[in-house]
Amino acid sequence: MPRCSVILVTYNSAAAIEGCLRALRFEDCEIVIVDNASQDDTVKRVRDVAQRLPLQLITISRNLGFAGGANQAARSASGDVLLLLNPDAVAEAGAIDALLKCFRTTKASAVGGALIADNGQPDKGFAFRRLPTLASLMLEALLINQLWPGNPVNLRYRCLDADHLREQPVEQPAGACLAVRREAWDSLGGMDQDFYPVWFEDVDFCARLLASGGTIFYCPDARFHHSGAHSVSQLEFNYKQMFWYRNMVLYARKHLGALAAQILRLSIVVGMNLRIIAALLGFRPDGIRVRDALRGYLRVGLWALGLGNESEHRT
Repeated sequence: MPRCSVILVTYNSAAAIEGCLRALRFEDCEIVIVDNASQDDTVKRVRDVAQRLPLQLITISRNLGFAGGANQAARSASGDVLLLLNPDAVAEAGAIDALLKCFRTTKASAVGGALIADNGQPDKGFAFRRLPTLASLMLEALLINQLWPGNPVNLRYRCLDADHLREQPVEQPAGACLAVRREAWDSLGGMDQDFYPVWFEDVDFCARLLASGGTIFYCPDARFHHSGAHSVSQLEFNYKQMFWYRNMVLYARKHLGALAAQILRLSIVVGMNLRIIAALLGFRPDGIRVRDALRGYLRVGLWALGLGNESEHRT
């Protein structure tokens, strides 16, 4: 059986990290944690349990983003399989063994586990998806997926009609639980750190892996309870919007072409105007003030028009 290295990238993950590590204490794997300059007591909590686990902690003085942290951890890991796991993903007993078994039976280059939602069922629409197309990204930008989530494009993109209890080849498991053979990781040079600080780096990695001739499988027996968005929820709404749409356009430009990226930018402009109107009418994300919503939407819209500097949004 190949040796597994669990890679955890933390950023203000104090509320989640202990539960994740407790679930790994009986697993036969090393754990490599890269902390991206957390400002809470994440590092202290990791050190408190470090003596009871085969754990290596690497602290970074600045936030490298998820891709940068994962690449840093991979360079220090010794396993034949690298399991990227979010700090808010808690493994059920035998989950890692199930992933490794899936590698043996499928000969896959990468394997994704089942992310279990609060209702105890696989998180459909998130656990795995197909690779984005221009149409699926445009519908996301134009609010159509939010208003009509069952539209045919979104149904196919998010695999909402798939059987999540069946082992199967997939295109893009969520980066919250993604196991990759070391040789496949190294052949691609790890993750693209231009997808900063988070979002679409896992999608890009899977797209490159498939393009290189690799295969990816979904393993329903490898169950991980996942609360989701523990780090990104701490970002200001303004930055969260910018990072999401910037990385969406970066993915489109890299994999769909320059023309597709320009079309997507125009869709984002239209989508931001629709969101501004909705916010003024009282429809906006929970907990977000009108002023903050308008500022975030306006900033993204101006950037999509080419009137904002991408580099100013790095933290």
